[in-house]
Amino acid sequence: MTSDQLTRPAGAAAPSAVPAGAGGAAVRLPFVVYVLAVGTFLMLTTEFVVAGLLPEIAGDLQVSVAQAGLLITVFAVGMIVGSPTMALLTRRMPQRVTLMLALAVFAAGHVVVALGSSFPLLLVARFVTAWATGAFWSVASVVATRAAGPAASARALGLVGAGGMLANVLGVPLGAFAGQLAGWRGPFWALAVLALAAVALIARYVPHDDADQPGVSLRSELAALRSGRLWLVLAACATTTGGVLSVYSYISPLLTDRAGIAAGLVPLVLVGFGVGSLIGTIYGGRLGDVRPHATTIGVAAATTVVLTAICLLSVNAVFTVVLVAVLGLIGLSANPVLSALAVRFAGVAPTLGVSMSVAAYNLGTAVGSWIAGLSLGSALGATGPAVVGTVLAALTLIPAVAIALAQRRRATRAAAVAVAA
Repeated sequence: MTSDQLTRPAGAAAPSAVPAGAGGAAVRLPFVVYVLAVGTFLMLTTEFVVAGLLPEIAGDLQVSVAQAGLLITVFAVGMIVGSPTMALLTRRMPQRVTLMLALAVFAAGHVVVALGSSFPLLLVARFVTAWATGAFWSVASVVATRAAGPAASARALGLVGAGGMLANVLGVPLGAFAGQLAGWRGPFWALAVLALAAVALIARYVPHDDADQPGVSLRSELAALRSGRLWLVLAACATTTGGVLSVYSYISPLLTDRAGIAAGLVPLVLVGFGVGSLIGTIYGGRLGDVRPHATTIGVAAATTVVLTAICLLSVNAVFTVVLVAVLGLIGLSANPVLSALAVRFAGVAPTLGVSMSVAAYNLGTAVGSWIAGLSLGSALGATGPAVVGTVLAALTLIPAVAIALAQRRRATRAAAVAVAA
């Protein structure tokens, strides 16, 4: 199957061929893809920066640390319900306008958090911000794939996703450090200002367009949800992300209690994970453009092996540090490919397909982290989250293999029809 067949929505005309570089080298991605990566960097920074500011937030608002943690939970819930909802609500809006509006709402939500003193108000602001984040992420993915062309769609999504991975390497640590120096409200002010600056970039570099699929009815878009292949992709999105992040969410007890690593060194280990995930997301997208199904199956199998090794070898500090970095490199590297498949299998509703994948990623993270948290109190102790992650990663092989087999059957049938004709 060609990459054009993989990424082009069903029934859509094939875009004009994208010329290869000299010697057949891959073409350079359009600058707008990098602009969209800046946006995802802001989105993922705000999702996780709260984790490094929980004690300061709890002390200032006079709530417990556990209650302050609801600011993270409510954001995840907002992403789960907000991504597909906003895809439907903004379906008649030009994509450029949707991206700018999402960033404006994102900035406003951060101003409310920075000024607010009521904890319920902050929860509402975080929930609304998550809706805007879901809208931006979904539309940005579709804009990136269209700008890059069918031959580089997964690579473009890899770069957009890398903006989010960079948040773990740079945005979250800087936010936590700034919060300790200038107070926890400072990072939220900074994110609001950066979001407004990003609005200007979107206005400058995202091309003017008409509303997404203006001739497609709401019923036709919702009919895309009947695609069995789309639901297989969504299942893979949930299990692969849930498997990795269920371990990542509770990596500190594993590193300190089982591997014997000093608490002060834990952030450095997390940086290793973040750098690995940044590199893996970029190169996973490149590989996915050539062999999408082999990539999804291979990543699921390799992640299962790495997590199994963490379960068995985490008593050794050196092995654990190396394995955590390898987990970052491999574990999320198939996400750009899965997002590209969601665009393809959603047919006439690519934005809805990507938004469903965003919801699936967050659902997998929420459920996986919840089960992993419960496992800490079991006989498995600090190894529990790694065991949960291993099971979830292994489950990813089921939809990944099913998708590959379904595509092979469709290709065989198409070849038979061509021969008969």
